[in-house]
Amino acid sequence: MSAQQRSGRLGIGIIGAGRVGPVLGAALAGAGHAIVGISAISESSRERAEAMLPGAPLLAVPDLIERSELVILAVPAAELEALVAGLAATGAWQAGQLVMHTAAEFGTGVLSPATASGAIPLAIHPAMVFSGTSMDVARLSSSYFAVTAPTPVQPIGQALVVEMGGEPILVDEENRAAYAEAIATATSFSSAIVDQATGILASIGIDQPGLMLAPLVRSAVDDALRRAPRPD
Repeated sequence: MSAQQRSGRLGIGIIGAGRVGPVLGAALAGAGHAIVGISAISESSRERAEAMLPGAPLLAVPDLIERSELVILAVPAAELEALVAGLAATGAWQAGQLVMHTAAEFGTGVLSPATASGAIPLAIHPAMVFSGTSMDVARLSSSYFAVTAPTPVQPIGQALVVEMGGEPILVDEENRAAYAEAIATATSFSSAIVDQATGILASIGIDQPGLMLAPLVRSAVDDALRRAPRPD
């Protein structure tokens, strides 16, 4: 089946039961897709998988790929390249199968070993901080997702994002590194500043400094975002 012809309900397999994979799986399941399985190694990841995707089978990676029309690679970015190449070496990837990763810094080039086997590549990154709980599913509806894919496949990536409740933004392959830098800067800067400010307030005896600063921080961020440059 070609990318243009693919539509409707997909059988989805998720590799990685950290904070991201089960949340995206739950959102897609809510949109009517079927979760055929999830791989989870640690006890905490198995518990998270059960909490977010109750009843979804825990499968070994080769079995999961064999049964899935869409494989979501929700693994740390540092592990992604070796995982894709290793699975290609075993002949795991299937022609016509959608393969999607969630790492901010990579486009679809990192999926080239799967693409060489006929798989259809997608790079989709939700620009939000995940807790790995059901609260994240609701937060997806106010989030933007970077979508990188070959031109004929872009509508599939955009449709998946919309089904998860998000807003898709197309990011070219060559711009993924800059996109990832912006995401990392915003995340680390805001976290460091809040930690520093709440630490100062706690040191002078203020109880629950996070609650005290929440309205200030939100209003300051909202103001900064309003002043952000806009395209002409």
